Amino acid sequence: MWPFSNAFEAVASSKRGIRDKALATAQEFSQAAHGEIIKATALEIVKRIEKEEWTASQVLEAFIARAAHAQKTTNCVTEVLFETARQEAHALDEEFSRSKQLKGPLHGVPTSFKDHYEIAGVDATSGYSHWANQPCSKDATVVTLYRSMGAIPFVKTNVPQNMALSFECSNPVWGRTLNPWSAKYTCGGSSGGEAALLAMDGAAIGAGSDVGGSLRIPASYSGIYSLRPTAGRVSMEGVRGLEPGFEGIKTTAGPMARTVDEIEVISRGILGVPDAYHTIPPTPWKDVELPKRLRIGYYTDNGFIKASPANKRAVLETVKALEAQGHECVEVKLPGPASRHLEVFVGITTADGYKTLEAHTGPDPKESNLFLATLGPKLPAFVRSIGLWLLKYVIADPVSIPVVAASRAKTVKEYWEWTAKRDDYRKFFFDEVWTRLQLDGMIAPVQALPSLPHGGCAHLSPLAEATILYNVLNYPTGIVPVTRVDPAKDQLTEEWRHLRGAKSVELMIYGGRKPTYNPEAMKGIPIGVQIVGKPWEDEKVVGMMRIVDNALGSRGFGPGSWEPSKFVQ
Repeated sequence: MWPFSNAFEAVASSKRGIRDKALATAQEFSQAAHGEIIKATALEIVKRIEKEEWTASQVLEAFIARAAHAQKTTNCVTEVLFETARQEAHALDEEFSRSKQLKGPLHGVPTSFKDHYEIAGVDATSGYSHWANQPCSKDATVVTLYRSMGAIPFVKTNVPQNMALSFECSNPVWGRTLNPWSAKYTCGGSSGGEAALLAMDGAAIGAGSDVGGSLRIPASYSGIYSLRPTAGRVSMEGVRGLEPGFEGIKTTAGPMARTVDEIEVISRGILGVPDAYHTIPPTPWKDVELPKRLRIGYYTDNGFIKASPANKRAVLETVKALEAQGHECVEVKLPGPASRHLEVFVGITTADGYKTLEAHTGPDPKESNLFLATLGPKLPAFVRSIGLWLLKYVIADPVSIPVVAASRAKTVKEYWEWTAKRDDYRKFFFDEVWTRLQLDGMIAPVQALPSLPHGGCAHLSPLAEATILYNVLNYPTGIVPVTRVDPAKDQLTEEWRHLRGAKSVELMIYGGRKPTYNPEAMKGIPIGVQIVGKPWEDEKVVGMMRIVDNALGSRGFGPGSWEPSKFVQ
């Protein structure tokens, strides 16, 4: 089918060469010349332009310089749009000099987009070589909406090969993106390039997407803010997907930024705005008034994989900060069985045996990060039966058994049955959590670990279950950075020696002589929390994100927080 096994190499070399040539037009980053601008929030940038203290062109050149620096450090950039961005900035400056009117609330704000967003005249390869050299004919709806607010797209950012199944940001075309705080760890995915770039102030704001945690995992790993909106509130028109026609677990587009204020401004402009085909309901942003005293549920162990000491501390520090502000926080035991959400996710997504997803790989070598995630449907029935027997009688991991059993191709009838199971689970969870406990929202770990070392996803892809839960339920969920790994506070204790979850996974994380969780090696890596709300209550989630952010106070996140001295080689 693919006559030359190394065909991707020529494409990758060409694409990287074009990128690097464009990046070479950037000025050398200078704190004196550019520092004040890149440390400004998007809202501050707009105010300074309005006061005629800065121009859109000046702002753009500062972020171009920083984006080039971020690329050298982390390899986060894919497509470079500097020349068209310069033209757009110049046009904004010309119009503003005449009218003295801002185009919108993001006037002149340099913006990055995850690689699979279509932008006219630019490729959207998603890391696949055979999608290269096919420039898009028009902008995605979300790109159009950002532009309508005055934003200037100027770069696109890296993603994993097969975005739906991996949260390590690496592919054969663009290579691997590093965590902006530690070279030995991943920035997460699939919106990983976005998170790394934003954490380094290489863009003022950005846009990603999420089907299993892709907006949230990299935001937490990298120390920025994001919002996974309710699926159906933001148009996906022009956001290139990998499974056309798949509706079982819907992907949603969402904002990524360096402050909560920016998340809100973007959300006001993209939530519920119909596209040309009216594919989403007209549910525009509505201002909501939150109760003065919130009732917030929280947990540090969902029964499937226990959060590490560092991730547990992030939740408990958030709870403590909220309680100090007078809010009520209630520890929640999630309704079981503990594996139900992942079982449903796997049951639905493996319906075609991942044939559609894996077909896109074409001539490209398959990333090792996909090993475990794609293994299940390939197993012959007798091998799966042996695996299930081992899980039950040898490893003593009954929690993982339903997930492994569900990981196989299915008939149409079986797919419908799994979709019905999803709907039943949504009702069950709503009754047991929202109705019974009468909560305003929930605080949850983003994942069991602060980050993974490169290559870790090959065997630890089940870690994504902590975010997958809210894709299955379709709950709006925001990320707020809370703290950083501190070896003095985050050592394993006896509490992590007696585990009752998915033992086969937890042993790799916490067991043996070299557990994956290593607070010394992870020192300084950010940790966020999930702020969870009911379906369609996206505005309330953003409001709760602000309350959490304010309660936590100053803690070294946001514009200007990244410095070269903080990057661990």
